[in-house]
Amino acid sequence: MLVADGGSADGTAERARAHGNAPRVLSVPGGRAAQLNAAASVASGDLLVFLHADSRLPLDAHALLARTRAAGGNFALRFDGADRFSRLLGAVYAVQRRFGLYYGDSTVWCTRELFAELGGYRELPIMDDYDFVRRLERATRTACLPGPAITSSRRWLALGVPRAFLVWTVIRWLYLAGVSPARLAGLYRRVR
Repeated sequence: MLVADGGSADGTAERARAHGNAPRVLSVPGGRAAQLNAAASVASGDLLVFLHADSRLPLDAHALLARTRAAGGNFALRFDGADRFSRLLGAVYAVQRRFGLYYGDSTVWCTRELFAELGGYRELPIMDDYDFVRRLERATRTACLPGPAITSSRRWLALGVPRAFLVWTVIRWLYLAGVSPARLAGLYRRVR
């Protein structure tokens, strides 16, 4: 197990080092893509699983991954809030996944070979996970494993329901329309 930390000030690296599984902790300057690529470069397995710090794998994740014949994909996703918005957000993610739309918070995974073929994550200031997923979906037939992976709804709830949907819908469509990720990152920071 590897933990790639980009210099967070919230104690992530310290908590990882103190964990009973004794993960190897990498300190990686730069953005999330640099962290994911660095971890992938030192990982020893044939299958790479990218889990965000605020997400949890299902208990049977290893068994699900061992049985799949797909070269990549993600897990079904559930948000940890018990509120209506978190359930709605999970439903929206499930519908989007049917169209091959998902993000890193749903725990993206792929073979080491496919990761290398795709050139890893591109170092974009925003949408790096979406960019990777789009390339992954074009390269192979993927699988959405049942899980679900569970992720925090904290940031979504902080934005508020209407604003959260509006922000991510606008950002995704502007990205698809060719607006540079640097400009989109500025937009995201202003609404956060």
